[in-house]
Amino acid sequence: MLGRLFAYLQYVLPRYWLTSIVYRLARVRWRGCKDFLIMRFIRMYAVDTGDVKLEVPAGFTTFNDFFIRELRVEARPIDATVDALVAPVDGTVSQAGYLREDVILQAKGRDYTLDDLLATDIDEARAYVDGAFVTLYLAPYNYHRVHAPISGDLVVARYVPGDLFSVNTATAAVVPGLFRRNERLILQFRTSLGPVAVIFVGALNVGSISTRWSGEIRPRRTGLVETIDLGAGPSHVDKGDLLGWFNMGSTVIVLLPRGVCEWHDEIEPGASVCMGRSIATLSTGDS
Repeated sequence: MLGRLFAYLQYVLPRYWLTSIVYRLARVRWRGCKDFLIMRFIRMYAVDTGDVKLEVPAGFTTFNDFFIRELRVEARPIDATVDALVAPVDGTVSQAGYLREDVILQAKGRDYTLDDLLATDIDEARAYVDGAFVTLYLAPYNYHRVHAPISGDLVVARYVPGDLFSVNTATAAVVPGLFRRNERLILQFRTSLGPVAVIFVGALNVGSISTRWSGEIRPRRTGLVETIDLGAGPSHVDKGDLLGWFNMGSTVIVLLPRGVCEWHDEIEPGASVCMGRSIATLSTGDS
């Protein structure tokens, strides 16, 4: 009940103002403040710090640095099996399955289309018709770096301005077209199986999204879709390579073409996933 009330309340909340305040607070460098924020956050959300690479809290300059913390290399081994699609993040499955033509399930009774999500040309959207998708929610306590679920070449990256609704389960059940309304960064990869998309969806209190190609992108409510300059051209990534991170938490959506992916039985709403572990079996080609 409280979750649904908060979901409706967001329609009148000053979402961009609140997100801007959180952005600034998360970057305070005064040691007393940032240490208090880090330790209070750890206690409030029961954050597991056992795998964190740096000392907590002394190793972090700001709260945001802690939020986008690196883990020890051995903490998240990458499944190297050729036909394994790995989880790009630590998180919880919001939805997973297969598209009905160009329709993607958001929550029970709510869905949206490829065209709305990708905000791109028809040919790119058609590549995923009847394909596979998984939507992964990153809770505050999760590790917030995003990694490649499959090897491939990044061929285009686009930032789509939009709103900043929360992306938790309660809000997904209430707000129509949530993931096509919110801001997002869309990475399109060319792989041995065809095109694969990894989509960073912004949300309330997500101060920015960062990747190694785009740098830091601050939220914009309106404006044109921006194509990110990739420099010399397509950039190759191996499965498990770092793609970027959320400066505060959000959601990642992965899209694959028809007939190349079979989700493991346990990949269903509410299931926890761990970055680097297999979440699906790929039908052909190398991963």
